[in-house]
Amino acid sequence: MTVRLDNARGLYLHGIRDGRAREALDRYTGDRYTQHSTGVADGKEGFLAFFEPFLLCNPQRDIEVVRAIEDGRYVFLHVAQTLGGTAHWVTADLFDTDENARIIEHWDTIAVGGLTTPSGHTQTGGATEVSDLGRTEENKQKVSDFIATVFRGGQTERVAEFVSQDRYVQHTPGVADGVDGFAAFIAGLAAEGKSQTYTRVHRLVGQGNFVVTLSEVDRAGTPMAVFDIFRLQDGLIVEHWEVAEPVPSPAEANNSGKF
Repeated sequence: MTVRLDNARGLYLHGIRDGRAREALDRYTGDRYTQHSTGVADGKEGFLAFFEPFLLCNPQRDIEVVRAIEDGRYVFLHVAQTLGGTAHWVTADLFDTDENARIIEHWDTIAVGGLTTPSGHTQTGGATEVSDLGRTEENKQKVSDFIATVFRGGQTERVAEFVSQDRYVQHTPGVADGVDGFAAFIAGLAAEGKSQTYTRVHRLVGQGNFVVTLSEVDRAGTPMAVFDIFRLQDGLIVEHWEVAEPVPSPAEANNSGKF
C-alpha cells in the first residue's frame, strides 16, 4: 500500500470508523482541506464540526473499504458503511493529495445501501483486485469515449463497442446484467418520459483495470453528482458500479459544492 492510499484509508478508518477524528486530521491531511461533501465545511474545523456530533449520534460504526485505486496524486475509495447495525450506506470518495501525500481536497457521493440488482448483485460486491497496470491509459480512454458516445451522445446502438457482450455485470439497483439489461434500462427511462444526460465529467481517474468518473448528471430535471466505477477486461467494460447523490443547494452544501 502506498502512502497516499494509506492516508486516505486512515482518514476514513482511523478518523471515522474508530472515532479519532482530530488525531486523524493531524496525521493525514495537509495545510488545507477543501471539502465537497454535502454539509461539511472546509478545513479541519469544518470536518470536526460535522463529524464530532456524527460520531456521538452513531456510536456503532462498521466501515469497510471495498475498493481502492491510485492515479498519480488522486486516490479513490469505494466504501460500505453500516450504522447502528441496520442503516446501510455506500460511499464513493475521491481524494487529492499534496507533494507529501497528505490529503488536501475531497469529493464524495453517498447513497442508501443494502439494495440488489435484478440479477441479484449487491452495490459493492464483485471484483476488487487491481490488475493490468499497463493498460491504465488505454482503459481511461475507453471509458472517456464510452461516456462521450453513449451517456452524453445518446448513441446507445454503439454500446457494444465499449461493453462486453459476453459478460457485463451490473451493480446499479434497477439495472440487470448484460448489454440487453443496459438497453432495457435506457428503454424504460424513455418509456416513462424520463431523461438522463451526462452534462459534464468533472474527474476521471484510473488504475489498471479500474476507471472511475465523477460526473454531473441531469436525471429528469434533477441535478445529480454521480460516481461511476468501471472494471475493464481485454479493452471492454465488464463490470459497473454507481454511487449517486442529488446536488445540494449552496446553503445545503455548506462549502463550494459537489464539484
